[in-house]
Amino acid sequence: MNSQVVFLQEFLNHPRQVASLIPSSRFLERRIVQLAETRSAQTIVELGAGIGGTTRAILKTMSPNAKLLSIEINPRFCVLLRRIKDPRLIVHCGGAQELREAISRYGLPAPDAVISGIPFSTLGRGVGPRIIETISSVLLVGGRFVAYQVSKHVEDLSHPLLGPARVEMELLNIPPLRLYRWEKHAEKHTAQPFVPADRAHVAHR
Repeated sequence: MNSQVVFLQEFLNHPRQVASLIPSSRFLERRIVQLAETRSAQTIVELGAGIGGTTRAILKTMSPNAKLLSIEINPRFCVLLRRIKDPRLIVHCGGAQELREAISRYGLPAPDAVISGIPFSTLGRGVGPRIIETISSVLLVGGRFVAYQVSKHVEDLSHPLLGPARVEMELLNIPPLRLYRWEKHAEKHTAQPFVPADRAHVAHR
């Protein structure tokens, strides 16, 4: 089935989860990879990969030896993502709450960039803060967290751990979205720091 049709069907079935009537525009995708500095990143995590438009945009800019871990909770979207034939891509079908476990499961080091399209404003009570805390703890110092959102809720959640955000607006998207970028300068939380996985135990997809 056409991926655009699947996206629309899943929006109608799960509007709070998908949160958009149509996928991201190429203008938004271009802005995302620029803010995340994907060209220089060795390990990238994408939360809420959808049908793979942003995933493909990230892959186009990545170095040959880099890895992209795309985490997507919707099983139908996971099927579409797994059709992308690129050895640098790892698709994990699960929630963003599994970020730390997924990084360890696939033997990846701490990420240079985390990119998120999940709608933080519609997450259950307490879920958003836990995801932000995990992102903050797993990122390398100097790593980037980029979120593209309708609501500013993610800014309120992230400020205590990551400080003020760089904020931009992409009008050439339906709907227009805010883009937030944080750079991790130092440990600002009390959670247990992330220990990169042993590369000798890389799991296969």
